[in-house]
Amino acid sequence: MSTDHTGLPIAAHVRRLEERLIEAGYTTDAELDDTIATYLAEASPVNGARIVARAWVDPGFRRRLLADANAALPELGLSMGNGLQEQRLRVVENSTDHHNVLVCTLCSCYPISLLGPSPSWYKHEAYRSRVVREPRAVLAEFGLELPEHVDITVRDTSAETRYMVLPVRPEGTRELDEEQLAALVTREGLIGTAAV
Repeated sequence: MSTDHTGLPIAAHVRRLEERLIEAGYTTDAELDDTIATYLAEASPVNGARIVARAWVDPGFRRRLLADANAALPELGLSMGNGLQEQRLRVVENSTDHHNVLVCTLCSCYPISLLGPSPSWYKHEAYRSRVVREPRAVLAEFGLELPEHVDITVRDTSAETRYMVLPVRPEGTRELDEEQLAALVTREGLIGTAAV
């Protein structure tokens, strides 16, 4: 028997799928909970911060990261594999003349393993629609006032391709080591709604 569930919220669709998998004997609620807990335990903005700090101190790593992030991540013991298939990651670099900000206009695609769980505002329709139309105004609402000469590119993430921002290294940090630099990086900086 087929029922149309297209009017249900995404969480209801997910729960219905979980129930079908459990009914078919493929998994249990406890196994699903364990899988999610394991995945989220390793998902942290600390991972993205480590990537940024390495890129700031190692120009070779930075070049490799920007050219092919998936190939560069294993250098830090990281990957975009989620147990089923590897997601494509593109790292985009901010500069004094160009700023990138991330959004998923369709839902809330986001590199959880590198940035941790997404902030609630990232999923809201207001952010998803407005940042595309008026990115400078939205960034100002986050407290990030960019000079008029700075070009802004809005990167639309998808189920196939995730993005992460490589922020501009703050001035006065030349003496800091990788660990100290990583401590400066925030999740919002990795999304592009804040500077570091």
